[in-house]
Amino acid sequence: MAGLDGRAPGVPVSAAAVSQPAQNRLAVLGSPIAHSQSPAIHAAAYAALGLDWDYDRVELTEPELAGFLAARGPEWRGFSLTMPLKTEAFALADELDQAARATGAVNTLLLTPSPGGRRLRGFNTDVAGIVNSLAQHGVQRAGSVCILGGGATAGSAILAAAELGAHSVTVAVRTPAKAAGLQRQADAAGVALRIVPLGGAVAAASASDLLLSTLPGGSDTGLVFDPGVIGGLPLYDVAYAPWPSALGAQWQAAGGQLMSGLGMLLHQALVQVRIFVSGDPHAPLPDEAGVFRAMADAVEG
Repeated sequence: MAGLDGRAPGVPVSAAAVSQPAQNRLAVLGSPIAHSQSPAIHAAAYAALGLDWDYDRVELTEPELAGFLAARGPEWRGFSLTMPLKTEAFALADELDQAARATGAVNTLLLTPSPGGRRLRGFNTDVAGIVNSLAQHGVQRAGSVCILGGGATAGSAILAAAELGAHSVTVAVRTPAKAAGLQRQADAAGVALRIVPLGGAVAAASASDLLLSTLPGGSDTGLVFDPGVIGGLPLYDVAYAPWPSALGAQWQAAGGQLMSGLGMLLHQALVQVRIFVSGDPHAPLPDEAGVFRAMADAVEG
């Protein structure tokens, strides 16, 4: 699908093409949302691009999402979505990108004018966020991945594992029956999936190349990993507040490779900015490296 200005997909956006549209309001939606760093990150991006856009945060639960979206005026351009709205946003979207279709989760909604009013275009930028963040830390290949948690982000993690070349993924959850829906993502990714109780994560991780936790920040699994295993097993924890997580503290104490979800947040947000600016998740922004530095400085400075 062409970008908003008629470009072919993936063609870079020129500085001259970045205009000031009537749709200049954005927000992150979810619950809880007070801790979200997204407003600071997005504000820095639009300032760097010379765009006078507003980006807010709105506390919202699943039953409220449809009514909230229907009530938005023409000044609204789009939304970032976090827990627990990604599955509901998937159901409400009129169009879906490939990553959203494969994961069954939408974390970005773009409102676009249409003859019948407007359409909701749904995207999943979490997969790219995980992959690009791991690459930034030198993790570009993993034959076997162990994932903690079975929510919407776990589906994105399975797709990310496939992009790293994984042939098998083990998902460890408190209630294995509730994670059965992840088989669809595994089939789409072409990886073998095994679901085990959370307590089985220690054994599964010891036979994996990467441990990826999708559990909410503040979760304490009670899992205890051997320092010898930690030394050879990178941990990517999508949580970033509070930090370190209970799991991450074990990696810090043992000197293992530990990566926080702040990198995922930044990289997925960069793709969201592309979408909000041009409608194309693959079209680089003007001076994209500079835009990304501004986003990172907003939360790491």
